[in-house]
Amino acid sequence: MLVLYETPAGYALFKCDESKLTDVDEIADIFSDADKASKTMKLKAFSKFEDTSEAMVAATAMLESAMSKPLKKFLKKNIVDKDIKDTLAVYETGLGKAIKTALEIPCIYNENILEIMRGVRGNLETLLGGTTDADLKVMQLGLAHSLGRHKLKFSPDKVDTMVVQAIGLLDELDKELNTYAMRVREWYGWHYPEMGKIVTDNVQYAKCVKLMGMRTSCVKCDFGSILDEETEQELKEAVQISMGTEISDDDISNIRSLSDQVIALSEYRVQLYEYLQNRMRAIAPNLTTMVGELVGARLISHAGSLMNLAKHPASTIQILGAEKALFRALKSKHDTPKYGLIYHASLIGQAAPKHKGKISRVLAAKCALSIRVDALTQGDVPDVGMEHRIAVENRLRQLEGGTAVALSGSAKGKGTPKKYEGAGAKSGTEKGASGYSAGADETSSKKKKKKKADSDDDEEMEDAGEKKKEKKKEKKEKKRKADSSDDESEEEVKPKKKKKGDSEKKKKKSKKADSDDDSD
Repeated sequence: MLVLYETPAGYALFKCDESKLTDVDEIADIFSDADKASKTMKLKAFSKFEDTSEAMVAATAMLESAMSKPLKKFLKKNIVDKDIKDTLAVYETGLGKAIKTALEIPCIYNENILEIMRGVRGNLETLLGGTTDADLKVMQLGLAHSLGRHKLKFSPDKVDTMVVQAIGLLDELDKELNTYAMRVREWYGWHYPEMGKIVTDNVQYAKCVKLMGMRTSCVKCDFGSILDEETEQELKEAVQISMGTEISDDDISNIRSLSDQVIALSEYRVQLYEYLQNRMRAIAPNLTTMVGELVGARLISHAGSLMNLAKHPASTIQILGAEKALFRALKSKHDTPKYGLIYHASLIGQAAPKHKGKISRVLAAKCALSIRVDALTQGDVPDVGMEHRIAVENRLRQLEGGTAVALSGSAKGKGTPKKYEGAGAKSGTEKGASGYSAGADETSSKKKKKKKADSDDDEEMEDAGEKKKEKKKEKKEKKRKADSSDDESEEEVKPKKKKKGDSEKKKKKSKKADSDDDSD
């Protein structure tokens, strides 16, 4: 039986007596002693790798259960050409099938073969001969490093770790610059408070402080390289009536050293921003086209890497950075946030407040596609970012009722302007924001029926209105008649009362007259 074993140095082919290696315990006992192992296993052939790259290619092929060209050449030379009919022991079934298919060599794989391979690995220095343990370790280390780089697909141009570190440093620099600049303003403001309102830029303020020193030397200084003429003249006029306190030379030296720090940090920030722009253009050109360098770098940093960001769906990219607000909204059963870090993109900034949510959703969907193209494309990355950006801009114009730019199928990123038709088309029907007219899909017969139905409805409405008017008139007549009848009845009642009162008076008078007659 022949045993194929791959070492970091090359391919090795051993010949052994199969009858002595039938049991796992016997195999372990044989390979426990180096002398027994050397008597049992005889080195028949050895093919040395020329360099580490060849060893890495061979190792990669065997990991993928494939037979490389050097291995095929080695087996053909030492087995097929010599017409050897022995079985070949391999450590993996997939490799055995590939060898049997290509060279028609019978291969074997079982538990005993695994134990033999383990024994060969433990006694490799003795079995190979001429190699030391230190040499094998160096070869193993070099092969491991090469194989690791190959698995990671290491490319200096595609290292997104640099972007993550650069955007983190840029944010920290902004905080430090603001802190230092405010400290310079507050510190020097005790000496020359009017200067804070005249020079608003922090870097210009620090440069003026460094150049001027004491405010008394302001008139003699030339600020032409820092400020414009109007600001310089205003600064020199304000120093004549300054309300600031006097400070010592030691104070000025410390303020100047702090100003130097502000100037140096601002210059380094400009340099770092240019570096970040270049890295983003190399790593994620389509994402940079969609949202810009800073927003794209913050998205990559928040996700951890470009590959992790490519695994996120568009809905996650849309709210990436607003996790606290999302979970707070879910907990309190309120509306979830519509955007996170993507809110700072220029396309969302152009949209009206009521359209920002819709545009952020469209932009996140296009960004998800662009990110996957950037992360998963090997070699030259296709430029789909401009096409996606124009699609988002078209959607923005449609929402605002402007002009939409139609993309031509021949050239990517080049669109022909097409006037957007809003409400009031030729057919007289109203169109929505998407330009769709429901009336255009109706047939002529349907339109006639619809017009007839509309006219019938109008007639019915007119009849109903006339009937209502007649009813109202009748009610008014009845009410007027009822009011007049009430007035007449009141008039009749009053004279009757008067007559009754007169009769009672007459009766009283007659009674009084009778009483007088009786008295007489």
